Amino acid sequence: MPTAEPVERLLAKLSPRERVGQLNQRLYGWQAVERAPRGGFRLTDLARAELDRWGGLGALYGVFRADAWSGRTWADGIRPEERAEVAALVQDEVAGAGGHRIGVLLSEEAPHGHQALGGTLLPTNLAVAAGWDPDLLAEAAAAVAAELAASGVHLALVSALDLLRDPRWGRAEECFGEDPLLAAELTRALVIGMQGADRGAVGRGGVAIVLKHLAAQGEAVGGRNGQSAVIGPRDLRELHLPAARAAVEAGALGFMAAYNDIDGVPCCANRDLLTGFLRDECGFDGIVMADGLAVDRLTAMTGDPAGAAVAALEAGVDLSLWDESFALLEEAALADPRVAELVDAACRRVLTLKHRAGLLGDTADETAPEPQREALTLTDREAPTLTGRREALTPTGQREALVLAGRAADGLSRRLARQALVLLHNAGGLLPLEPRSLAKVVLAGPNAREVTALLGDYVPPLPPGSAAGLDLALRQALPDAEVVCPPGVPTAADLSGADLVILALGGTSHRTYAEEFAANGAIAGQATMATAGEGVDLAGLALPGDQDDLVADVRARAGCPVVAVVVAGRPHVLTGVLAHADALLWAGYPGPHGGHAIADALFGGYEPVGRLPFTAPAHPGAVPVRHNDRHPAAEVVVPLFGRRTGGRVLPRLRELLAFRRVTVPAGARTAVVWDLPAARCFAEGAAGRARTDLYVADLHATIRPAVHSPGPADPLPRSEES
Repeated sequence: MPTAEPVERLLAKLSPRERVGQLNQRLYGWQAVERAPRGGFRLTDLARAELDRWGGLGALYGVFRADAWSGRTWADGIRPEERAEVAALVQDEVAGAGGHRIGVLLSEEAPHGHQALGGTLLPTNLAVAAGWDPDLLAEAAAAVAAELAASGVHLALVSALDLLRDPRWGRAEECFGEDPLLAAELTRALVIGMQGADRGAVGRGGVAIVLKHLAAQGEAVGGRNGQSAVIGPRDLRELHLPAARAAVEAGALGFMAAYNDIDGVPCCANRDLLTGFLRDECGFDGIVMADGLAVDRLTAMTGDPAGAAVAALEAGVDLSLWDESFALLEEAALADPRVAELVDAACRRVLTLKHRAGLLGDTADETAPEPQREALTLTDREAPTLTGRREALTPTGQREALVLAGRAADGLSRRLARQALVLLHNAGGLLPLEPRSLAKVVLAGPNAREVTALLGDYVPPLPPGSAAGLDLALRQALPDAEVVCPPGVPTAADLSGADLVILALGGTSHRTYAEEFAANGAIAGQATMATAGEGVDLAGLALPGDQDDLVADVRARAGCPVVAVVVAGRPHVLTGVLAHADALLWAGYPGPHGGHAIADALFGGYEPVGRLPFTAPAHPGAVPVRHNDRHPAAEVVVPLFGRRTGGRVLPRLRELLAFRRVTVPAGARTAVVWDLPAARCFAEGAAGRARTDLYVADLHATIRPAVHSPGPADPLPRSEES
């Protein structure tokens, strides 16, 4: 990289304390800024004390974060139009705290959109994975990155690396499913979308990505968050590391070490993982961030906080998150030259990233990004050209860029929501429904009205009227019908005269402001409303709240078709629903446009052609069960499988080798040709003798055209393509 010289010059000028200060990210950002009595914003005393201590800051987490944990709402949080002002204030204060004019990396949660007031939300990863469309995800990621860049943000913390190995885990929604290839391709798309090809958008309308979580967090024993992953090195490499390798190949600039241990070694103290695999083997040259308070947790292993900090630093962690332990590295470095060298190496990586983002002030040379001051435009495939420097755009220009980026991201979120829907059951071709044949529709179930049930975890409070629940979406889709939506979860709803019953089932990851939270933001104790999300792990996988009884009761009393819609962030056992419903649509957490997407799918606006990215269990006692286990498991439909034979290792039952979205005219055939790398086809590489048998499992589609001629008030005509 052409940044070595200015970084080395600056590093030589920093005192030991200032170098350690560049490795710290101790503050909760929402506690660092407050509204001034006479208008505008100012730093809090807490933030000023931190600046005085270190002569600067390495990174600042979550300045714009708004949710139940931070306590920030539309009444007291930072609004979208205020972000540029706050970011400029923070940069000025941090750069002025020391004598070197070094800015601070602003990091923000963006697992499926920016977790800030007014941040555009996408469907959760599990829903996106059901669309099997990396190209569309890359477009959406680029638009979200443009929002972040226009807000003055540099680092986007994005879930991608976890695999859904146990559906009891509350964070299943953050996974791209259970297959390593699908997860790798979607992770690659995220990196390219947010950072641009060859990192070209970083500092120029994009942001650096920090991918969560490395590694094997989805393998936790019993599906319990943060527990041990008891796996061997082969499963670690075959299942949990391909996404990380794909991310490095795509140019990812950051990774976050996970909470869990792998066979007893905590990830943030695992040198074989963070240095041996990531840096030495894959060639990664960015930063590694610890998960929140993860370094402090190492004291159970090392016996003291200073030892915990050194263990993480030795393993390859460059930047802490909220920990106290890393603050002790100054003393450790003064006492041990080896630790001092490790501090220098970590500081060098942080400064290199800051140089790329334009945060090194007067030390930047001609290789740093030039400010872009021209007028900005944005199309579906273009993000606004911005730079990480505060002076790149006027406040008016930044607000304009933010609006344009949000508009593009919102449109792409709508497209992703449509792709996320999976038609699991359709007896007799019931769907699509004919709107004109419906005079009375009964909508019931726990997710009938709640907009928040469509969104998933890690989301800010939405502005009023910005999203529609399923009840409102149905009323808009059926303007001439009576839509009855009784409150609560009725087991004795009046079904008389109904032409159709729609049951909105599933769960929610919604966090109320009344929740109790752990120090790292996970829900602590009994959740008030959430049935999924971080800190909400389950012992069983039945639909929550006796929903199976509701379905059976409605089926027994209904004299009309019953359609079930499951909105959930994890696999549930749906055998009871399949037995009693005439049609079943799985919707994941489809985001703010999910209500309209579901209604459109039910009434023929488009074809729901998504495919489950996980194995659906038929019984709660069957989990964990995955399509690529080494011994027989439940079948799941995916495009191209392989089974390796003839090698020296017991083969998996099957492996996903490739996938592709194909458009086929109704009633026609098409040939699909894959050009596969040799490494995917032979157990021991291209020179190996073991072969792979390839096959497509149950790949077919049935297309039903619209049964009426659409008029001006009708839904969009049903596509003849799928």
